[in-house]
Amino acid sequence: MWRLCEGTHPVLTDEGGAILSEQTGRWSYLTPTASAAVMLLLASTTQEEAAGQYAKRYGIGAKQAVADVRTVAEVLARLGLAHDGQVPARTRRRRWRWTS
Repeated sequence: MWRLCEGTHPVLTDEGGAILSEQTGRWSYLTPTASAAVMLLLASTTQEEAAGQYAKRYGIGAKQAVADVRTVAEVLARLGLAHDGQVPARTRRRRWRWTS
């Protein structure tokens, strides 16, 4: 089951969104379609279910929807913002700080 990592704070709407990482202090901005994919991934039990809803919502083919949803899930996982149910091993947390 795909989930956002602990320490991430999503702000998701149909017009787009962003996810804040406590670890880095950075926002990752999402397009409206990527934001919709994240909302569907969070509400679904599988990526396939999310892709089905995504295809229905945007009127696209199943193959394209699966590719789009998978891409969003993989990019957010690569950025350390999400995981597929396997909680990543704890690493030393680096805290961000303001520079003056």
